[in-house]
Amino acid sequence: MKHSPGFLQIVEDAKTRVRETTIPEFKARWDTGWRPVLVDVREESEWANGHLPAAIHIGKGVIERDIEARCPDHSTELVLYCGGGFRSALAADNLQKMGYKHVLSLDGGWRGWTEAGHPTEK
Repeated sequence: MKHSPGFLQIVEDAKTRVRETTIPEFKARWDTGWRPVLVDVREESEWANGHLPAAIHIGKGVIERDIEARCPDHSTELVLYCGGGFRSALAADNLQKMGYKHVLSLDGGWRGWTEAGHPTEK
């Protein structure tokens, strides 16, 4: 997918403030028992076609509205992912502005996860 320059500009700006984790880093930590709340911020149709095991769905369009009901403790460890790591970075930036202290964006997102051959579920 070719993204517009304006979109890429706001993503790059958000990424200056957001911590990211790579697919291999995340998978290695997950395999040792680390269990942050894994949040899929993609659209409902994307979620329905498959998602990472143990993920919850809170779409990017509503995450700021709904996150506190699902994760009221602002010290909860959160890992957000989307299709490739752009929307998750934008969402992570906003959650940090809301006071969440331990937010990571999964660089590579769904595409990177599936291309690496890791398990998914529907």
